[in-house]
Amino acid sequence: MLEWILILLAIAAIAAMLGFGRLSGIALSGAKILIIVALVLFLLFAIGVIAL
Repeated sequence: MLEWILILLAIAAIAAMLGFGRLSGIALSGAKILIIVALVLFLLFAIGVIAL
């Protein structure tokens, strides 16, 4: 999941430098959603609600 976050952030940065504002915004929104999901899963693992 972290790999996808980094890919989307890179796409957003490159698109912003090239002037593609909408593409940059879409990639950044996707990265934000994945960051939130990753943080929630990490917290659930940390407090022991979910165990593998």
